[in-house]
Amino acid sequence: MRRGVSRWAAAAVAALVAAGLVTGCGGEEQPVREVAAELPTVAPVEAPEEAPADAPSEEPPAVEAMGGRPSPSASAKPRPKPSRTSTKPLAKPKPPTETQVPPAPPKPAPAGCTPSHRGTKATQSQVKAALADAAARTYWPTSAPDIRIPSVLMKATAWQESGWQSTIVACDGGVGLMQVMPATAEWMNQRFGQSYDIDDYRDNAYLGGTYLAWLTKYIGDMYFESDYRLDASLCTAELNSCLLNAVIAAYNYGHGAVAREGQPLAVPNPQYVYNVRELMTSCECLAF
Repeated sequence: MRRGVSRWAAAAVAALVAAGLVTGCGGEEQPVREVAAELPTVAPVEAPEEAPADAPSEEPPAVEAMGGRPSPSASAKPRPKPSRTSTKPLAKPKPPTETQVPPAPPKPAPAGCTPSHRGTKATQSQVKAALADAAARTYWPTSAPDIRIPSVLMKATAWQESGWQSTIVACDGGVGLMQVMPATAEWMNQRFGQSYDIDDYRDNAYLGGTYLAWLTKYIGDMYFESDYRLDASLCTAELNSCLLNAVIAAYNYGHGAVAREGQPLAVPNPQYVYNVRELMTSCECLAF
């Protein structure tokens, strides 16, 4: 992620300051395996070796060589619906439940720098499929299976970040569709035991989606009592009123600028949040 926002043309969006180049990526857990109701008694059954608790629920296409995709598990029970009487953030946050955090965002790129490109550009239909696939995942199937990243948020963020250009490399180092920083991708791979390729557009979409999911859990646990709804209807005119705005802001400025221990929720980059929120309803990319 980074704190500078450069402009992208978005001709079909009225009154919208178009996209910039920023970064992010996220995390997930291993789904609980189902166990048969009865096991044979004639011989002991050897239990399969369990994967790390925070391993992802499935592999993206770009890392199929690492092994086949595990089947989705139905054993993760959905959380009860939020019972809070207020959807506002806590004035005094709870301590974070995630103690391993991503690196801080880089310094803004020098003025006048021109982004570069590398690799083979993905088609519009390929990008659309990759973002839809990333949005459809259950990122925290064990501890927070109700976390969902809306498809419109994935599409809008990718448009704001790169204009859906899979090959672009920003001057501050952000890469691809979701403008993932190499240091953040490395942290994600270590944190969740993966080998996602930042230059593969599908893995890049996964990294962006998993970072949005990580931010949802991190900020949701601190300020919203584990109410993980990324719902625009919960937002008021005050930008720090809802989890959706906080997650968007943190994708750009980093979690530490938004969620601070002992401090109220902050939105230090209102223009970025306005841009993504507008793109969620008016982006030309929604019609692709």
